[in-house]
Amino acid sequence: MRGFLLTVVAFLSLVSYTQALYFYLTGNEQKCFFEDLPKDTIVVGKYRVEELIEQTNSWATPSDLGLSLTVDELGPNDANPHRIVSQHSMGSSFTFTAASSSAHKICVSTRKTGGWFSSSKVRLHLDLALGETGELEKKGKEHLEGIAGRVRELKNRVNDVRREQVFQREREAEFRDLSESVNAHIARWTVAQIIVLSATGAWQLMHLRGFFQKQKLV
Repeated sequence: MRGFLLTVVAFLSLVSYTQALYFYLTGNEQKCFFEDLPKDTIVVGKYRVEELIEQTNSWATPSDLGLSLTVDELGPNDANPHRIVSQHSMGSSFTFTAASSSAHKICVSTRKTGGWFSSSKVRLHLDLALGETGELEKKGKEHLEGIAGRVRELKNRVNDVRREQVFQREREAEFRDLSESVNAHIARWTVAQIIVLSATGAWQLMHLRGFFQKQKLV
């Protein structure tokens, strides 16, 4: 029963993990965010870039405005980054697959044809889907028809859930190993303190006994 509930929770988290967001950039400013991704997770993004036209105080999509995207795969403690995506595109989408179960740093910045610019204010709309290749492509289209299509879609979901469960188990194992290591260090330190305190107490007793004997108090 517990395994079934975990499967349902993971499934719902994957189903809902398609988000649309937007943020502002000024000139060559770069925005970065982090995602913990299980191995073989497919990340699909679609974006739309708009530039503020100061004369009319309105947003427009110029043809010479594009996106620069980098994705770095991070090692333990976010060290030793390994770049897996470096894309400079005038297009409207990007896709990559997580090569390993780890944190990924995703950075975006805008650019114009002919070079970087320093003063334009830009608004970036980003639709990001994790683990489901067809999630974004289905916007504006009809859903899959027929039993075969629904079975394939369900199979993809189940595979995503399994990858997520494996990823979470790996993270739990890492945390458990770390906790056991910390507890072992604490136990050894406590024993060492007890030994030191006991030795110090014994030395003080011997010293006091010798002192009292010299003073002929005992």
